Amino acid sequence: MISLFRNFAKSKWAAGLFALLILSFLIVGAQSDVFSSFGPKHVIDAGDRSIGAPQFRADFERVRNNLQEQAGRPVSFDDMVKENIHTQYLESQTQRMGFLAWAWNAGIRPGKELVLKEIRQIPAFFNQVTGQFDQDRYEQALAAQGLTSEMLEQDLRDQYVASQFGAGVFAGARIPRIYGALLAGQALETRDGRWFNVTQAMAGSAPAPTDAQLTAFLNENAAQLRRPEFRMISIVLFNPAPNSQPTPITEERIRERFEFRKAALSNAEKRTFVTLAAPNKETADRIAAALRAGQAPAEVAAANKIQAGNYVDTPQSALGDPAVAAAVFALPVNQVSNPVQGRLGFTVAKVTAVTAGAPATLESVRSALVEELRAEDVKGQTYAKVEQYEKARQDGKNLADAAQSVGARIIQLPPFTADGRLPDGQPLNAPRQIFESAYALSKGGESDMIDAGEGQYFAVRVDDIRPASLPTLAEVRAPLAQQWTLRENARRLSAKAEELAGRVRAGEDVAKVAASVGAQLTTRAGVQQSRETQTQLGEGVLRGLFGQGKGQVFSGQTQGGFVVGRVDAIHGAVPALAAPLVEQVRPRLTQELANAMVEQSFNAAAARVKAKNDPAAAIVALGIEAPAAAPAAPAPAPAKK
Repeated sequence: MISLFRNFAKSKWAAGLFALLILSFLIVGAQSDVFSSFGPKHVIDAGDRSIGAPQFRADFERVRNNLQEQAGRPVSFDDMVKENIHTQYLESQTQRMGFLAWAWNAGIRPGKELVLKEIRQIPAFFNQVTGQFDQDRYEQALAAQGLTSEMLEQDLRDQYVASQFGAGVFAGARIPRIYGALLAGQALETRDGRWFNVTQAMAGSAPAPTDAQLTAFLNENAAQLRRPEFRMISIVLFNPAPNSQPTPITEERIRERFEFRKAALSNAEKRTFVTLAAPNKETADRIAAALRAGQAPAEVAAANKIQAGNYVDTPQSALGDPAVAAAVFALPVNQVSNPVQGRLGFTVAKVTAVTAGAPATLESVRSALVEELRAEDVKGQTYAKVEQYEKARQDGKNLADAAQSVGARIIQLPPFTADGRLPDGQPLNAPRQIFESAYALSKGGESDMIDAGEGQYFAVRVDDIRPASLPTLAEVRAPLAQQWTLRENARRLSAKAEELAGRVRAGEDVAKVAASVGAQLTTRAGVQQSRETQTQLGEGVLRGLFGQGKGQVFSGQTQGGFVVGRVDAIHGAVPALAAPLVEQVRPRLTQELANAMVEQSFNAAAARVKAKNDPAAAIVALGIEAPAAAPAAPAPAPAKK
C-alpha cells in the first residue's frame, strides 16, 4: 500500500491535484465563503463548498506572483486571461472542490489527530536552531501568507481525503498481462534493412538570393521580424532630493512624540521557559506531574516521545497562542502550569527566569524618534509639492512648467516596450505603473498624479512614439540572406531525397539507386530499438526502420541530411526473453491506468455534486472588463460506462 501511494504521489495527476498549496505557499484555495449571501455570486460552487470573488482574486494573485517569479518579469491579470490561465485554474479548482465535497458526503473524513500530526511535521513550523515545533513560527508563517489555522487544517483534511482515495484506487488496479506483452514484443522486435544518406552535395546548393526573393522572405516572416512599439517619456518625480539637508526637529516635537509612544517603546517583561505540547489531557497531566516531581523537561519530553520548546527572554506578544501566553506570564519562577488547552492540543509550561520590563527613556529612543519625525516631514513636504503641482496644472500650466514651478525633478527614460523592455531586450528597472500609464496615453499626453507608495509620486508625459515596424532590407540583409539560403538548401535536399525514395518505391534496387548518386549503402541485420542503437544509427534511421512494414521504403531527415532506405525483414521477439520484460513494465502500465481511473473518478465526483464555475464572474473579480456574457461552465462529465 505504501509503495502504491508513493507512486501515486509522484504521478502528474497527483502533482496537479493533491500537492498542498498551503505547504508550498504558492496558491491557497479557500474552501468556503461564509458571507456569500451578502455579496456577489460565487465564482466556484461545488456542493456545500464555494469561492467568492474576493477569495478568488486573492488566490489568483498568488498564482500571478508565482508566474512573475518564474518569468522574471511583471505579469498582469490581462496577460493571464489572454493565455486562458484563469479558465485552467477555474477548471482545476472546480474539479478539486467538487471531488472533496462528494468525498465528505460519502463519509471520507480524517480524524483531528491526523491533522494535528501532519501540522507538527511541516518543516516551516520548526525552530531552525532547536529543531522543536515552534508555535510562534507556526503563527507567523500563517500570518505572512494571510492564512489562519482553520484554513490550514481544512487543507490538510482535504489532502488526507484525496491521498487516501488515490491510494485505494492504486491498491485495486492491476493491468492485464497482455498489455505488457504487446510492449515487450515491440521492444524486443528486430529488423533488417538497407539505407543510404542523401547529402547537400547530391542536391546542389542554392545561389545567392536576389533582392526580390529577400523582400518576399521578409514579408513571409513579418510576424517574427516586426519590431514592437517603443515609447519615450518624461517623468515628473516627487521624492526627496538626493543629498538634501536633514530637517531640523524641535525638542517640543520629540517630547510630544515620546509621550505618545512611550508605552510601545518600553521594554516588555520577558520570560525564559519551556513548553511541552501533548496530544491529549491525560498525557498533559502526566507531563505536569513529572515536571513538578523535579524531572528535567528534556527527560520528560523523551519519555513521552514529544519535543520540548525552549524560549529564552521571550515577551508575551511573541507567543502565538493566547491561552498559552496568558498561562506562562501568570506563573511564578520555577513553577509548572496546569495543562492549558490551546489551538493545537494541550500544553504544559515551566518558567525558569523572569526579566522585568523597563520603561523607555527619552534619551534611549531620541535618535529613533528624530528619524521617524524627519521621515514624516519629508513625506509631508513631498505631498505639499504635489498639491502645488496639481494647482499649477489646474491653472493651465503644462507638465514641464508646473514641475519647474514647484522644484520637482524631470527624468527622461530610454525607449521601452509595453512590457517594460529596452531595445536590447533587457528589462527597464521601473515600476509597472509607469509602463501602464505611458501606454494609456497618446503622443504628447500627460497623466494625472500617480501615487507610487512610500511617499513618492510621479506624472508621465509621452514625448514620442516609435510605431511597430518591419526592419528595412538593408538593416537585415546579411542574416536574412543566410536564413533564406538555409531554407532553400533544405528544400532542395528534401526534394532530392523524395526523388530517390520514389525510384526505390517504383521497384529499383536500393543499392543501384545509392550507387547512382555516389552514396555508400549501409546494410544491417537484427536492429533493435534502444538508446544505444539510436545513438549509433541516428533517430531518422531508427524511426524509418521501425515505422514501415516489410518491403516498404522509408525516407526521413537526419543530422546534416536525409536518409533513404528499405525494410528487408521483421523478426518477432523471442518469447523466453520477452516474458520477464512483461512483468517489469506491468507496474508502470498499472500506474498509468490508475492515473486515468483517478482522473475519471474526480470528474464523476465533481459532476455528481454539480460543481460549476463562472468565468465571467472570475474576470469581474480580477477587475478586468468583462467580455460578452458566458454561461457557467459545469464540471467535466463522468466517463460513459
